[in-house]
Amino acid sequence: MANPRDQSLVLSAFHQKIVSSGDTDNDKQLDFLEFSNYLKEHEKKLNLTFKSLDKNNDGRIDYTEIQQALKDLGVSISKENAEKILKSIDVDGTMTVDWNEWREHFLFNPATDLQEIIRYWKHSTVLDIGDSLTIPDEFTEEEKATGIWWKQLVAGAMAGAVSRTGTAPLDRMKVFMQVHASKSNEISLIGGFKQMIKEGGITSLWRGNGVNVLKIAPETAIKFMAYEQYKKLLSKEGGQVKTHERFMAGSLAGATAQTAIYPMEVMKTRLTLRKTGQYSGMFDCARKILKREGVKAFYKGYIPNILGIIPYAGIDLAVYETLKNTWLSRYAKDSANPGILVLLGCGTISSTCGQLASYPLALIRTRMQAQASLEGSEQVSMSKLTKKIFEKEGFFGLYRGILPNFMKVIPAVSISYVVYEYMKSGLGISK
Repeated sequence: MANPRDQSLVLSAFHQKIVSSGDTDNDKQLDFLEFSNYLKEHEKKLNLTFKSLDKNNDGRIDYTEIQQALKDLGVSISKENAEKILKSIDVDGTMTVDWNEWREHFLFNPATDLQEIIRYWKHSTVLDIGDSLTIPDEFTEEEKATGIWWKQLVAGAMAGAVSRTGTAPLDRMKVFMQVHASKSNEISLIGGFKQMIKEGGITSLWRGNGVNVLKIAPETAIKFMAYEQYKKLLSKEGGQVKTHERFMAGSLAGATAQTAIYPMEVMKTRLTLRKTGQYSGMFDCARKILKREGVKAFYKGYIPNILGIIPYAGIDLAVYETLKNTWLSRYAKDSANPGILVLLGCGTISSTCGQLASYPLALIRTRMQAQASLEGSEQVSMSKLTKKIFEKEGFFGLYRGILPNFMKVIPAVSISYVVYEYMKSGLGISK
């Protein structure tokens, strides 16, 4: 027997959700017109969800269709769990759900079991740890139809900008160690910061941050548009995108975006490593590179950068899906919501694993980008540079700067999440 107090709390929560969803004049209550509009709009959304789940268009949903819909979104559940979801909606005991049963069950409930799993477990781009090689977010048909998707992208971009600015000193230290540190020139974290401050003052710790923030907007926009196009090309007509197709589309979209904005990556490295007075700004940097080294200089390190997308995105996606499915199979009893600590933990672990796998390629890319700006530096290819690092410094020479890189992960994730939540609230997508 359910506790009456618990039931009243649940009803109160539902009441608040319905009021917040339908209250257009923000007077904290619903009049008859607002309530009628809420029911109409909510019924449209429910119908859209029902049709997307009803794969064979027979007007009924069975457990296999629930399993398939979740599998297409990267969530694997057992037959028993799919039947549990079905039983909670099925009124007539047929083990299938028709439109009337679906509508009656969810009409006064602003969320659905399946939508919760998709919403809570979306591998969000909000977790910005400085690299933009993750697979783009999936958006539901409802999010695309209502225009929420672009607001989420804007919120994510702003979160990334604040996060990168907050962790810029550690990012500059990483690049500094990647390029200048060696067995004969050991650079400690404290020693490196002292050297930077002595050379250019406290503000020098943020060198290169401007272009690093500016490239977020074009990269996010290009990646999202390219991802949608690649998904259409790779998936069967009318079918849901499978996990492997999502990985391929995401990797290709990442490569497309990186190709378009790569000159900004080169400028970011040059500006990060610049000495006081070397460049007056981003445009001066671009002009001097073009004049002294030509257009080809803007694509130095391009090959290791593109190669790095596959291990980063692949491992990031695989680890996240594994952690997500493990949690859902073991702990998702009453709700698909794992809580913010679990979500942030899964996102942080998967992104860190992806970074760890692709870090040697990122180091080689950075050194190739910086070669021409270093006095007496020999211009070598990717293979020769890799061989040179192995011979002089061994395997761990490919992981120079990994300490400041890992140190910025937790603050970067924390800052980006907090800013993302504030932005969502400001843009009206907090619910």
